Amino acid sequence: MLELHGVNSGYGAAQVLRDLSLRVEAGEILCLLGRNGAGKTTTMQTIMGLLPLMSGRITLDGQDIGSLPPHEVPRAGIGYIPQGRRLFAGLSVAQNLEIGLQVRGAGKDVLEEVLDLFPRLRERMDQPAQTLSGGEQQMLATARALCIQPKALLLDEPTEGLQPSMIEAIRRVIVKMRKQGVAILLVEQRVDAVLSVADRVAFIENGRNGEVLSAEALRQDHSIVDRYVGV
Repeated sequence: MLELHGVNSGYGAAQVLRDLSLRVEAGEILCLLGRNGAGKTTTMQTIMGLLPLMSGRITLDGQDIGSLPPHEVPRAGIGYIPQGRRLFAGLSVAQNLEIGLQVRGAGKDVLEEVLDLFPRLRERMDQPAQTLSGGEQQMLATARALCIQPKALLLDEPTEGLQPSMIEAIRRVIVKMRKQGVAILLVEQRVDAVLSVADRVAFIENGRNGEVLSAEALRQDHSIVDRYVGV
C-alpha cells in the first residue's frame, strides 16, 4: 500500500502541494484527477524524490520512503512512467530494459514476463529507442518500469497522444498489474479512460485534497467531474 500523509511540496519557494493525503491499496487503481496545474505531476515527482518533501510522510507498505534520495525510491519498489517517457533515446530497447532490470537485480525470467506483455518490443530489441513510434516508446517506458517488479506503479498521462490500439494495449497491462496486486496511481485527463480502469478517483484542486469517490459513482454522476475538471 502506498500512502501520502499531509504532504507539502513544491518547486523552490513555490509551494504546490498543501497537506495532501492519499492512499492506494495493493491491487487497486486510484486515479488522480484535476485541472492543469492542480498538482498531479508534482505529486508523482514528490513520491519519486524528484521534488523535496517539505513536510509530511510518504510510505510504501509501512516503510518511510519520503526521505530517500531519488535513485533509492525505485529500489524500494516504486515504478514510474513519467509524462514524456524519458527513455534513454540513444540506447536500444534491450539496453533500456536492462537498466530497469538492474534496479532491483531482476533476471531473464522477469524480462521474458515483461516482453510477453509487449510482444512488439520483442521484435525491436536492437532498435534505438528514439526510432520507435510514440506508442512503442510508451510501451517501452511501461515495460522498463515493470522490470523492477514494482509494488506500486505511477503513470502520468500514459495515453496522451496515442492511437486507440496503443491505448487499449496499455490499458490491458494496467489491469493485469492490478490483478497481480500492484498499487497503481494513475494521472489521466481523459475521463473515459479513467472510468474504464479506475477503482476510485481522488480529485485534487490547488494542491489540496478534493473528494475521493468510486469510479462507479462518477459513472452515474458526471457533475462532480465537471466541478473539478471543467473549464
